[in-house]
Amino acid sequence: MNDQQRRNTWIALAGAGAFLGYQVLTSQRNSYNFKDKVVIITGGSRGLGLVLARRFAKEGARLAICARDAEELEIARQELSGSGTEVLALPCDVRHEDEVNNFVQQVEAHFGRIDVLVNNAGVIQAGPLENQTLADFREAMDTHYWGPLYMTLAVLPGMKKRKEGRIVNIASIGGKVSVPHMIPYSGSKFALVGLSEGLRAELSDYNIPVTTINPWLMRTGSVGHAIVKGKHEEEYAWFATIGAFPLISMSAEKSAKKIVRACRRGDAELTLSVYGKLAKLVHGISPGFMTEYFALMDKILPDPGSTNERATGEESKSDKVPGWAQAIHDNAAERNNE
Repeated sequence: MNDQQRRNTWIALAGAGAFLGYQVLTSQRNSYNFKDKVVIITGGSRGLGLVLARRFAKEGARLAICARDAEELEIARQELSGSGTEVLALPCDVRHEDEVNNFVQQVEAHFGRIDVLVNNAGVIQAGPLENQTLADFREAMDTHYWGPLYMTLAVLPGMKKRKEGRIVNIASIGGKVSVPHMIPYSGSKFALVGLSEGLRAELSDYNIPVTTINPWLMRTGSVGHAIVKGKHEEEYAWFATIGAFPLISMSAEKSAKKIVRACRRGDAELTLSVYGKLAKLVHGISPGFMTEYFALMDKILPDPGSTNERATGEESKSDKVPGWAQAIHDNAAERNNE
């Protein structure tokens, strides 16, 4: 090794050491205690939102959850408050700015402040592009982009005044790598990732870390609420089967634990599962390769249906789904109020 190579090696080692030291110091500085903190979770009545609420409750947080279904909200409230957690559960459709503002005002009036916002509310849509309408794209954008933006703008004045807070945006690996038969979903999640990263940069001076979460396939039990278009039974079958494989998908409980930890540390981004990290890495190196790969995948997915009618996953169940896969989703749905 010549002198120049040795210098380059030492420079590389010094840089790596400085980076690791920065990560450790940042993690320690940003460590956040959730005890008695007020945490808003949108879409908190079921699925990942409810699992996150359970995790924050264990940390001693006070909870404000919202969703569109009042009955589901009440079931979730009873469960969460049964452990002694203070819970405010109010109906709110995050797609409507006036409802969001009203919800946030009620939370602030009840608790006095808002410390953490978790933008989790979402809609899952599966089906060929030919069967999607502009209404499907608008629904995805209203839910995954405008909803988090409305909620963020509503909570920011209080957080900025105190110069303290946390915001977590549940995006998706579909917001990093667009997946066929989920274009409205992926497009809206890409928008959320861009919003989230921009917010983090502009809110850093106010000590409000914004964390972007990119989940991979997750076993929450939510497939029954998915919106399926095209050949409903076929679309639901591939979606439900792939999402049930334990080696490919993640449990909601394990995911929630990692998400809360990322929020505590104020991490910039968390991509869940080895497969999600690999997909993001390969796409970053060669977007063209990933596009060609998904083009091949698209050829084996169901052909477009003859109508654009919507059906839920629950309505699309059939014997095309392996029994073991449906059992996994049904068990998760029972655990998570789905």
